[in-house]
Amino acid sequence: MNILITGAKGFVGRNLCEALKNIRDGKDCVHEAEVSQIYEFDIDTPKEKLEEYCAKADFVFNLAGVNRPKDNSEFMAGNFGFASELLDMLKKHNNKAPVMLSSSIQASLEGRYAGSEYGKSKLAGEELFKNYAAQTGVRVLIYRFPNLFGKWCRSNYNSAVATFCNNIANDLPITVNDRSAELELLYIDDLVEEMLLAIVGHENRKKDGYCYAEPTHKVTLGEIVDMLYDFKRSRETLSVPDMTEGSFSKKLYSTYLSYLAPDNFAYKLKMNKDERGSFTEILRTVNAGQFSVNISKPGITKGQHWHNTKNEKFVVVKGHGLIQLRKIGADENGEPYPVINYDVNGDDITVVEMIPGYTHNIVNLSETEELVTFMWCSECFDPERPDTFYEAVE
Repeated sequence: MNILITGAKGFVGRNLCEALKNIRDGKDCVHEAEVSQIYEFDIDTPKEKLEEYCAKADFVFNLAGVNRPKDNSEFMAGNFGFASELLDMLKKHNNKAPVMLSSSIQASLEGRYAGSEYGKSKLAGEELFKNYAAQTGVRVLIYRFPNLFGKWCRSNYNSAVATFCNNIANDLPITVNDRSAELELLYIDDLVEEMLLAIVGHENRKKDGYCYAEPTHKVTLGEIVDMLYDFKRSRETLSVPDMTEGSFSKKLYSTYLSYLAPDNFAYKLKMNKDERGSFTEILRTVNAGQFSVNISKPGITKGQHWHNTKNEKFVVVKGHGLIQLRKIGADENGEPYPVINYDVNGDDITVVEMIPGYTHNIVNLSETEELVTFMWCSECFDPERPDTFYEAVE
């Protein structure tokens, strides 16, 4: 299938093109679409290429449009005029390929969008495509997009989310006139997923004929800004945002990261060092515990404590060590419970569970090499309720 994308260098176009390339190159094993050629058309593409592409295309995504013109008259020229030219070209070559139009909720001209010149131009484009469908019988897909967000969206242009992400990530000021103002937002990956389904005829379509992508998220400007500042502080707090599948938080965090400057991808962690080695927290989560790395010097024993409820997983990734556990208390004969030993090393990655009610330790058996252990704990350490009690294993 040959696919034409107009506005290919824009926010949506760029994300869609990369997704189609993954399918074309055999990197995407999820989607049904078959992609042979991707025709990318943008404002700087020679016009003669449009005729070539219109003759060969099997599906057309019309994403081209004008958002921020110098003069309002450019709205109609960019959002209606080009669409008319595109459809005329398809008619010229008797190409009955399905055509998708990216419109906007502003085309409703309702509420705060009443009188919008941008909305009027988008509505005119919609009518043009509806007439084209009626005249030719071509499958036409008209999408009225809400506010979009995601990687590669241009900041300080027409997206508040992009501007907030860019400015907060790069220590620039932001202005929020009304924290209670609510936006309906659509994430770019969800939109691209819908467009890939549309190629194979599985688009979402309402009773009124308009197509739509889902899910959308209704969030206030204040909520967005607060979340972004929390993301920024997470390097100090080590907290991880809500990563629930499909959550707005997960999508916004990915978007925020994409605006970090290349020299700001890395950050230092606090290593708690003493004569035994070091212990470094990596991440703290709201409901999935704490992740850390422990380094023990040669011959050192660490731990020697037990927990009531807290539990841990130890994974030695470098060096040679011994993990020991012993149940607290005595058996029916009044004897201490036996010590359970696990010989562990970085060449044979093994998870050892630290069981509640068992005192435990970890011993570096090497005389020359450090022992490096990745640790997960079921709860973040709280000095006021540590649930940690000293007792030697042996």
